[in-house]
Amino acid sequence: MKYAEFKALNMFRQQEYLTGHGRLLAERREDSFRLQLFAVADFYAEQWCEYDNEHLLFIHLFRHPAGLRDYLPAIRLPRDW
Repeated sequence: MKYAEFKALNMFRQQEYLTGHGRLLAERREDSFRLQLFAVADFYAEQWCEYDNEHLLFIHLFRHPAGLRDYLPAIRLPRDW
């Protein structure tokens, strides 16, 4: 799925797609939030949840590698990539 198609989905469909088709690259905590970074086709998706109850707040999409800066120490690429 390409960026424009993904962006047209509602947030909960986006979450389903990430779970089923995205590659989880890293997780981190920021204040009271848990952030998960996914790689999908031609973009990245950052899923923001409340840390204690996993309530999905929003999904931030980006294409530019500068958005990876906060994740670089934690990213682990699969060996088959």
